[in-house]
This record gives sequence, structure tokens and C-alpha cells, in this order.
Amino acid sequence: MSLPIISVLIFLVLAAAWQDYQNYRIGNLLVISGSLLGILLNIFLPAGLGLSDSLIGWCIGLLLLLPVYLLRLMGAGDVKLLAMVGAFVGLQAVMVIFLYVMISGGLLAMGVAWHRCVLSKLLCNMRVFLYELIISLFIPKSKLLPLLYSLSERTLESTTKLPYGIAIAIGTTVFLATNFN
Repeated sequence: MSLPIISVLIFLVLAAAWQDYQNYRIGNLLVISGSLLGILLNIFLPAGLGLSDSLIGWCIGLLLLLPVYLLRLMGAGDVKLLAMVGAFVGLQAVMVIFLYVMISGGLLAMGVAWHRCVLSKLLCNMRVFLYELIISLFIPKSKLLPLLYSLSERTLESTTKLPYGIAIAIGTTVFLATNFN
């Protein structure tokens, strides 16, 4: 990956993190134009991934967070932001970035919960979530979706909003900083 691609991506994820911090929302203009820019840079720059790898990265980035969005635990802007990152970095890198994002998101959630004095409630929700998830492994698939839906409703009632674009920016930037050749 070339320095121009990395520079543009870091600028875009930092802008998205700022938007999310300010408004708890990441604008479509940023993520859609960023996705197109990532694809175009990968097509036309000599060190780019090419069209197919960029599109596959975009699709996988979208699919990685889509289940969390469908459970109403995350906003659509966050999902589209990781898809945009995938358009810049491709399949393999977006999967590793996803792991970095999950770690930074967990740390961010715990930090925000501690700051807002709801850390014990967050830890209790995590315990309930894991307990019900383990139980769901033994429930027939036809009854699983309503269980997960009811779980997401209970979790949303008791937790506060989290600007997850910050976690995506941190995970992406750490990955790029540690893997730049």
C-alpha cells in the first residue's frame, strides 16, 4: 500500500471519528465518497490493489459489522465506515483491522462506561449477553433470531451511546502504523 493511499485513509477515518464524536453520526457523504475514492486510488495508483481486491475489501468490511447493526447495537455509519476502510486496504487487511477495531472498541466502551459511572451496568450486560449467547447454542435455529432480538433490545435500554467511529479510526490507524512497509 502506498503512502498516498494510507494518508488519505487516515485523514478520512479521523474525520469520521470527529463527526461521530460531535454528533454520534457519520455522514453518508464522507463514507460514500471515501469508498469511491479508495476504489479509484486502488485502480489508478501503481501500488494500488486493483478493482477486484478493493471491491472485495469493501464488501467484507460491510459484512463484518452488518450483524451488529442488524441487532441494533451499532449505527449504519459505523458499518459503512468499515466498508470504506476495506475499499482502501482490501480483504486480508480489513479482517485484521476488524480485530484491532474490536479491541479498541471494547476498551473505548469500558472507558466511556467508567467515565459515565455505568461500568458495573456494562459488565452486567456483558455477562447476560454471554450467558444468553451460550444458551442460544443449544436452542433450535428457528427460535434463535427472536432471542437475539430480545437481547439487543434489553442491552440498548441500559447502555449509553458510543461513538464507535473513534474505535474504527484507532484500529485502522494502529494497523497502518504497525504494517507500513
